[in-house]
Amino acid sequence: MNMMISPSLTAGCRTEEENAGELMQRIRLAVSQAATDYVCKTQVDEAVQRFISFEHSRLARWRVMKAQRHLKNIVALTEMLSELEEVSWTEIDRSVFGELAHLFEDVAQSASLGSLALRLVSQDAQAT
Repeated sequence: MNMMISPSLTAGCRTEEENAGELMQRIRLAVSQAATDYVCKTQVDEAVQRFISFEHSRLARWRVMKAQRHLKNIVALTEMLSELEEVSWTEIDRSVFGELAHLFEDVAQSASLGSLALRLVSQDAQAT
């Protein structure tokens, strides 16, 4: 009855952003050093800006999809928690309460991670 949240759901909220940010900085540095002509440099800067915009869009999409996976996880956990309706405080097998408590903790963790993913989308939108 105890369902653990998959590590793949928790991995990478900031890591993905940091990797993309580092990549964009390395690209910008390499291109700025290579572009010596003003016209060429301007065109390269514009291309890099388009790339950065694309990366922000890609990260936003990935984070929204991640939040949607957390929602599906919460729905599944909530269905399992519906067994609480059938449990009495006089339940002889007290381990049932521990298992149900774990489900509540998993819901809270999934909700927190889904919230984090959406907050990062919101922060990115405000920063651009």
